[in-house]
Amino acid sequence: MEMDDVARGGLVLLGCGKMGSAMLAGWLKRDLPPSSVWVIDPNPTDWLQSTGVRINADLPENPAIVLIAVKPQMMGDALPAIAAMGNGETLFISVAAGTPIAAFEKTLGAQSPIVRAMPNTPAAVGRGITAIIGNAHTSAAQLDLSETLLKAVGQVVRLESEDQMDAVTAVSGSGPAYVFHMIECMAAAGEAQGLSPELAMQLAQATVAGAGALAEDAEETPAQLRVNVTSPNGTTQAGLEVLMSEETGLPPLMRSTVKAAADRSRDLRDD
Repeated sequence: MEMDDVARGGLVLLGCGKMGSAMLAGWLKRDLPPSSVWVIDPNPTDWLQSTGVRINADLPENPAIVLIAVKPQMMGDALPAIAAMGNGETLFISVAAGTPIAAFEKTLGAQSPIVRAMPNTPAAVGRGITAIIGNAHTSAAQLDLSETLLKAVGQVVRLESEDQMDAVTAVSGSGPAYVFHMIECMAAAGEAQGLSPELAMQLAQATVAGAGALAEDAEETPAQLRVNVTSPNGTTQAGLEVLMSEETGLPPLMRSTVKAAADRSRDLRDD
């Protein structure tokens, strides 16, 4: 199944907030016809209304894809509209954080092909990374199609088991917030060394963004890139001796940060 099949069968987007809008924009750029997209959203934006997609219209009986992008707390109100499409050929893809495949199988039918996906907020600017896992009724072709659709907002990786979603949530799902806080801390540290708040923030933002882009594009590992900019007994080494301390530095702090987030994800899943 390719994008042409999606265009013929139709795609239903359930929820069109920031994530849904980012994905829809990516699909339309890749020439998915607006007339083949149905969007269900209680508060359609001006941008959405300008796209030419079908908004809050009667849905096709058996669309090729239903992509679920509502917030988890809105799931109970949203799913009845698509429940009749279950146990058939329609592929369901969920980007709703924290909702396991079993919950969708219960509502949509155990024979439904369902893919669970965990994107992160940089998807809003096309720089996200999304982890996917399908249930037993998801074919290889449907997983390929899910990856194609989600590549509209960044990279896609495949998991071996759904249990790995807790770690994915803790690393890439919550991870942008860790990086945003690092920017805050770097800027505050720059202020403490005599920089103006505006200059310190500009330096911190550009440094983190630039280093991230370099780490992604360079052939060297991040460890090697770090070595490359660390002169013996220089300023970078002096800073890294504090940051890399196994007792008080970033390594133990990051381990405990990611563990806390993963543990919380497991707690929410088991509630």
